Amino acid sequence: MVKIRAAIAEDDFRVADIHEKFLNRFEEIEVIGKALNAKQTIEILDQQKPDLLLLDVYMPDQLGSDLLPVIRQKYKQVDILMITAATDKEILEKALHYGVEYFLIKPVKMERFYQIIEEYLNKYQLLQSKREIDQDFVDLIFNKSSTSTTEQETSLPKGIDEITLSKVRTVLEISNKGLSAEQVGVQIGASRTTARRYLEYLISARECKAEVVYGAVGRPERKYYKI
Repeated sequence: MVKIRAAIAEDDFRVADIHEKFLNRFEEIEVIGKALNAKQTIEILDQQKPDLLLLDVYMPDQLGSDLLPVIRQKYKQVDILMITAATDKEILEKALHYGVEYFLIKPVKMERFYQIIEEYLNKYQLLQSKREIDQDFVDLIFNKSSTSTTEQETSLPKGIDEITLSKVRTVLEISNKGLSAEQVGVQIGASRTTARRYLEYLISARECKAEVVYGAVGRPERKYYKI
């Protein structure tokens, strides 16, 4: 599994520690540095070259939003998630202009934070899985779709998004034998827990079935099959 290297720019060390502990819940993410101000943020970007930056706006030496032009000029590879108490529309417009992935306003509910990170991981993994693209793939990445797909996404329960669901369906379709949640997780680039959640959803939607298979030592294992 490829680890996403994340950095946190937050002037309150207590909040930064909370963000770090939260990100550490995800097997796919490794926190490689924390910055308390804009100067340290640039140093981490220079030295560590993270894939993902959690960026605050109000820092003691410079606004995080004022770092956006510099980041986009020198560190084009980094994805940015802004987490801030700022509610000025101009800051949001600047974030959009410089390609910020997500914009969360403090105080952030953990449920929403979790949803955003899951969406980011799904998009990241989907991009890594393709060499050539088509319009359906582009629509998934940009969260655009036909009316019918939009209606389907709206009806999906919390914790289930269409991008990952499509990947799980594809894995089941191309397999000629039952797969465990761990095997599905490896193929879609997600944790076993995430894969199991989507597989159980597909069972409830009557798109797949599960059977308990006993191994050589008698340990039962749940295998999933497409119907």
